[in-house]
Amino acid sequence: MKMVQILQTSTLFAGTTADEIASLLQCLEGRTDDYERDWAIIKEGDHTDELGIVLTGRVHITRHDFWGNRSLVADVAVGESFAEALACTALPSEVSVVTAERSTILFLNVHKIVASCQKCCLYHHTLIENMVRLLSQKNLELMKKIDHLTKRSTRDKLLSYLNSESRRQQNRTFTIPFDRQQLADYLCVERSAMSTELSRMQADGLVEYRRREFTLHHEEF
Repeated sequence: MKMVQILQTSTLFAGTTADEIASLLQCLEGRTDDYERDWAIIKEGDHTDELGIVLTGRVHITRHDFWGNRSLVADVAVGESFAEALACTALPSEVSVVTAERSTILFLNVHKIVASCQKCCLYHHTLIENMVRLLSQKNLELMKKIDHLTKRSTRDKLLSYLNSESRRQQNRTFTIPFDRQQLADYLCVERSAMSTELSRMQADGLVEYRRREFTLHHEEF
């Protein structure tokens, strides 16, 4: 029952009741797996036809370049999904999906999602529409990150990201999902330089922060 409640918060199952989700899970033949922290669910070069939904824990989508430099592409929390676009293609993954903490993942075969079942149930049609909406949302999230990364300075990247999080959480005081190294990896900046810039921003009265909690000031935002 707890899994159904979590899925009701997800974009993929939006607009469906608990009974409809239970029926859909039988139709989709979903499976769940448990993982310890730092487990690579998907590695760069892997193929998959399944998308994952986080039921407990958290996962990070990461990318490594030829020299081993790591960038954090996205953070995926409970009720959120990953590998949707990858599952729709026959291409190898260009990213890795790694657990940030102990996690339980529900896997669904994307071909069973996008093809109506033999019963042609109305809520499966809703699922297909939600899949399109989900892929669109992921594209918008990617565009948002590109906007952060195209800022010229580390300060501008930080301000862009923090402002975005403040708007998303609808509060000038909010908690981000990243520690300092993860935030540096997400914004593609050097950690020590970023930490120095955060200290300067606090001294300049732009932000206040303690660990993962930040407060933005009205006069600047």
